[in-house]
Amino acid sequence: MSALHRGKRAAGRSGLVMAGLVAAAGLLAAACGSTAAPAPSGATTAAAVPSSPLGTAVASKSAAWATVVMGGSAAQHNNFWQLFVRPAGSPRWELVTPPGTADNGGLVVAPASGAGLITAFRPSQLLTYTPLSQTSDAGRTWSAISPFDAALASTPAAMAVRPGGDQLIVLNASGTAEETTADSGAWHTVATTRTVAATPAGRRCGLTALTAVAWPAGVPLLAGACSRAGTAGIFARQNGAWQAAGPALPANLAGQAVSVSRIAVAGSQTVALLTVGTGRTARLAAAWSADGTARWTISPPLALDGTGPASASFGPGGSVAVMTNTRQGAVIASSESSWHQLPALPPGTATLAPGGGGQVDALAVHGSTLTVWQHSSGAATWTETQVIKVPIQYGSSS
Repeated sequence: MSALHRGKRAAGRSGLVMAGLVAAAGLLAAACGSTAAPAPSGATTAAAVPSSPLGTAVASKSAAWATVVMGGSAAQHNNFWQLFVRPAGSPRWELVTPPGTADNGGLVVAPASGAGLITAFRPSQLLTYTPLSQTSDAGRTWSAISPFDAALASTPAAMAVRPGGDQLIVLNASGTAEETTADSGAWHTVATTRTVAATPAGRRCGLTALTAVAWPAGVPLLAGACSRAGTAGIFARQNGAWQAAGPALPANLAGQAVSVSRIAVAGSQTVALLTVGTGRTARLAAAWSADGTARWTISPPLALDGTGPASASFGPGGSVAVMTNTRQGAVIASSESSWHQLPALPPGTATLAPGGGGQVDALAVHGSTLTVWQHSSGAATWTETQVIKVPIQYGSSS
């Protein structure tokens, strides 16, 4: 693997610029599987965060971003995560994976201001911390920022950027939320599953695990799984304390356990995905709020047929696309009152990317080839629109 590539810093960058950049030689060793052993941060006895499929897409005002795993066998470290971007107004996706760091463990992304994005490389093999890279120009150039000195949780909602780009909040694999500010490079614990569970809001929901973070315009949000039936565990930091901010569930969803599997900011909407019930009767509902703490709108439930979502993505205006493990797809917009079932998904579909006007892209993977298929609202089939050959160096991570 090559040493860390530090992209040229673009003028007017609004991303997170932190002190203490990790040394290129250190990242080179980590990328090739050497041991890196910084002390874990935010020691806690909290339960591990439930994992969630990392293949996803999310939209900001300036671009749509998608992460998929490509290549070959994970057992042979030939699985390489890739990042693609579709700039606003463009019909085409571009490969923009940050170079220089092994990404076999998965990518977690958090849109920042404008065309900015923070990318986290989850630890894999002997890597014990989480390298971070940022771009302010839709992936044309990248620069390293201070790494997170522990393993990020295995969920697409494990990281969020404060609007304006001067703070970053993450969720580690043990259920601890940590935060850093611009120019500090130092991380500090802001909450654990245990401390949130001990608050009045946490006791009311019977919090068992933290699963996601988000940062809408107002205050940071934590989300989790509740053991008390009919309670959605979303918490906002207000007046120095974590307070209940989740939606009140309608009668048809009450009386069942609720887990918030995803929460994100998509355009002007804060969107949460709620898994209601367990086992074969589990259903998925989307919830939308203007700021994550005010009034919520909740979608009708989507039956999961006992399989769970294989991928969930957010598009412009808070639209949501879900792919189940049985390869079924469904999409809903915040203004709609029902889920729309999609035609049979193209073979190899790894994630769905909802666009404007009911359009949905299916990103299908076959080895090192990404094929983009497009579905227009009301159509009965998918149309192939793009093929991208990804240069993968098999064996480079061993």
